[in-house]
Amino acid sequence: MADETQQIDDAALVRAFVDILTVERIEENFYRGIATPQGRGRSFGGQVIAQALSAATMTVPDDRPAHSLHGYFMRPGDATQPVLYRVDRDRDGGSFTTRRVVAIQHGAPILNLAASFHVAEPGLFHQDDMPRATPPEDLPTELALAETMRDELPETFLNWLAVPRPVEMRAEFPRPPFDRTPRPAMQHMWFRTRGSIGDDPKLHRAALAFISDFGLLGTSMMPHGRAFADPDMQFASLDHALWIHDDFRVDDWLLYVMDSPWAGGARGFNRGRIFTRDGRMVANVAQEGLVRNITPRT
Repeated sequence: MADETQQIDDAALVRAFVDILTVERIEENFYRGIATPQGRGRSFGGQVIAQALSAATMTVPDDRPAHSLHGYFMRPGDATQPVLYRVDRDRDGGSFTTRRVVAIQHGAPILNLAASFHVAEPGLFHQDDMPRATPPEDLPTELALAETMRDELPETFLNWLAVPRPVEMRAEFPRPPFDRTPRPAMQHMWFRTRGSIGDDPKLHRAALAFISDFGLLGTSMMPHGRAFADPDMQFASLDHALWIHDDFRVDDWLLYVMDSPWAGGARGFNRGRIFTRDGRMVANVAQEGLVRNITPRT
């Protein structure tokens, strides 16, 4: 019975996730994304990126999948309110299509995004090898890990972990605040949705855009042992870039290989490579974020 209940809960989470990724057309070139279910405070940047990509995708033929996006976060989003997306159809070329999207809340832009779409073509090929990584089945979930060290973790972090999420993540290297030992600025994170999201490749690309914002900024804090839950730190994504190289499924395990070659001046720069379990590189990611020391919050 417990397993059946968990399956029902997971299915509901995944349905809600698909609703988040799906935008509604309200007028020519204008789309609306729902607010975060049970959301409060600042919007998750990956959600705004994913909805903006979904809005742009709705103006492009199905035979031209998204291959790259570049977004700048301009203002914090309000998780309790829907977002309006205005799409500018910049160019429809022979093989490439380009779109610009502005995400708007409370009358002001919160995100500018450019996206490019490309017809499938043959071409020369090479890729980095996927690094060796512990299989996801041999790694605990972060929630399970937190249960073993509950007395050592900040309450705010425990509360954050306790919120049910449609995406399951398993880290090979415990990150702060699980382990604050300074270590190289790199992470290996397996992820997948908790159930099938269907077969539409456009939806899987929007889901990847959403998930690609998970954990990336924290990579720059690995050498410093700092965490998002620390009351004397302020974190925020400043920009986000995603290049999609091939098809994939986010409801199968994907390995997110992250590193941070630089941090300084209250900013941290982070990179990511995403591989399928059989070693295909399907995406690359880059992001710079705010990592600022502040007066401790009370």
